[in-house]
Amino acid sequence: MTIPTPRTSIVFTAYLIITVVTILANAGIAVADLARAEFVLANSAEVGVPQNWHIWLASLKAAGAAGLLLGLLGVRPVGIAAAAGLVVFFVGAVITHVRARVLYNIAFPGGYLALAVASLALTVAY
Repeated sequence: MTIPTPRTSIVFTAYLIITVVTILANAGIAVADLARAEFVLANSAEVGVPQNWHIWLASLKAAGAAGLLLGLLGVRPVGIAAAAGLVVFFVGAVITHVRARVLYNIAFPGGYLALAVASLALTVAY
């Protein structure tokens, strides 16, 4: 057992907060995808994502959230894999927005990407 130092306590606190926020954000948007929320359908249409993809996209987001939760509960490799998967997913979402030239709301996939990158970095660091 290691004795916590101020540095490890700060890293753990950041890891915990950022990862919980990432879990909640991804679970929330997965639910919105499954519920076919109007804003999701409008955004998908704008960037050229077919409506029949929503269940698959929601499943990937929910799997990422679940994997991050497992990582928090001690299954670290699953947490790392989930965070990495979410990074790849949201890089794809940002690319999709750029290719469609829908930049006015790119902050949304960019924000999810930032959370995923932070979760990955903190999971590896902790």
